[in-house]
Amino acid sequence: MFRRLFAFAMLIWLFGFLWFAVALPGPLPGSVHTDAVIVLTGSQGRIEHALDVLKEGSAPRLLVSGVASEVKPKEFAAEFNVPSRLMACCITLGYQAYDTHSNALEAAQWVKQHRARSVRLVTADWHMRRAMLELGREMPAGVRVERDAVPSQPSFSALLLEYHKLLARAALNLMGR
Repeated sequence: MFRRLFAFAMLIWLFGFLWFAVALPGPLPGSVHTDAVIVLTGSQGRIEHALDVLKEGSAPRLLVSGVASEVKPKEFAAEFNVPSRLMACCITLGYQAYDTHSNALEAAQWVKQHRARSVRLVTADWHMRRAMLELGREMPAGVRVERDAVPSQPSFSALLLEYHKLLARAALNLMGR
């Protein structure tokens, strides 16, 4: 009996991992407009994509969550070729976050402060599901969050680690934590 339950659990885990690894979320069409863009710092291409969304007019403001404390706005603008008028009006650098959970806390506070009703979440495709889970727990009621995943080439080990982090977060949610 125990072996059958264990084998069944392993099959569920395996099929879950295959789904997770093969069906990664994709980018959101530029025609979708939101009140704001939230980008979680990390792998390459995230910030560039969020800035493109802002410049194209798909959202009027941007939160860059998880910026290192030593990065100053002028340095950020220089590194990503952001015009000073755009930095001044439309971009907030968030320095409070250090992991996905604190990204969600920082983003929820910023969304509440700016009274956004819809946001576009930009992060890597492999990170999107857990980021959405974390944001879903913290966002104010009634805020629509759109997934805008940046395509990447994650390694097998990165996928495996992220899948286990997602399972752990989901289990914690089920326990009310």
